Amino acid sequence: MTSAAAPAQIRPEDYLAIDRLLSDEERDIRDTVRAFVADRVTPYVGEWFEEARIPLELAGELGSLGVLGMHLQGYGCAGASATAYGLSCLELEAGDSGVRSLVSVQGSLAMFAIWKWGSEEQKQEWLPRMAEGKAIGCFGLTEPDAGSDPGSMRTRAKRDGSDWILHGQKMWITNGSVADVAVVWAQSDDGVKGFLVPKGTPGFTTQEIHKKLSLRASVTSELLLDDVRLPDSARLPEVSSLRGPLSCLNEARYGIVWGAIGAARACFEAALSYAKEREQFGKPIASFQIQQQKLAKMALEVNRGTLLALHLGRMKDAGVLRPEHVSMGKLANVNAALEVARNARQVLGANGVTLEYPVIRHMNNLESVVTYEGTADVHALVVGEALTGIGAFR
Repeated sequence: MTSAAAPAQIRPEDYLAIDRLLSDEERDIRDTVRAFVADRVTPYVGEWFEEARIPLELAGELGSLGVLGMHLQGYGCAGASATAYGLSCLELEAGDSGVRSLVSVQGSLAMFAIWKWGSEEQKQEWLPRMAEGKAIGCFGLTEPDAGSDPGSMRTRAKRDGSDWILHGQKMWITNGSVADVAVVWAQSDDGVKGFLVPKGTPGFTTQEIHKKLSLRASVTSELLLDDVRLPDSARLPEVSSLRGPLSCLNEARYGIVWGAIGAARACFEAALSYAKEREQFGKPIASFQIQQQKLAKMALEVNRGTLLALHLGRMKDAGVLRPEHVSMGKLANVNAALEVARNARQVLGANGVTLEYPVIRHMNNLESVVTYEGTADVHALVVGEALTGIGAFR
């Protein structure tokens, strides 16, 4: 007869003892990224958000940390597990969605496109520098009239002898105006093709998008391609269909499944701390039932979302994760994070709308996260088709 293990102590920061489900290596990676965020992001990100900027030197620091393309193998990349990458995304977005977006676009979109679909020469040229943060990439898919329906993109690639001529426009491109190389997707006579467009290529210009009230600590741009001439060596040779960009988006969406819960956790922790300190009617507001109900709901969503992300991470590491699973994860966790942020904002009262606390910043950022890389509606339809076998897009 063996004695039962002692029940885990309830800790607000890890209510369900999820730490026990992680390996020592995963915890070490998580803690390293968490410490970096606490040192280099959290003290300054309110100012970055207010000033609508993100310091470019952060890319090099993130490269030194090892998180840029960390889930890729070779070419200076760390070759970490999908779960470790997810945990890093969680910690980065607990700092700010803009920081996680920088890492996600760099690693899961631009670098992954080159790693998965590029030539050996392209990989050798770009991936080591991008992993170090010495070269920044962006991912040009979305257009003014082609968001949820990338198949309707109007950017064209036409052959001209041994070269290609690209003409078109891309919108809402993270890192666009600071990128050293843009991965641009275009329609051609024989399918959708990807091209590497280096900064400074004649005919290729960018314009930063201003007056954003969300993802302000992030560079968002328009890409303009005015008959840009590229050699065939700039083409990603291993794909000629929407499978190319969609595979990259699936990688990035997986990171969002984790990242959104990081934003939710930051909001919950701010609300819990504030509720214990803020006194009204002679006692902390945490002692009132209605505030405890809000805190309980927030804890529920943060822990449930973390378990969902962890389960999807284990599935991805086992090679059994499907895009439909990622759609459910993004749909569930971003919506949950929005609900947590809104409840946290109410707990903080008027203080909830100032940048002295992280809540309104995360709340505003999540309004972008719920839309980009597949809106909540689109992911609901993906899940619906998986359930019913009936496609509802057309």
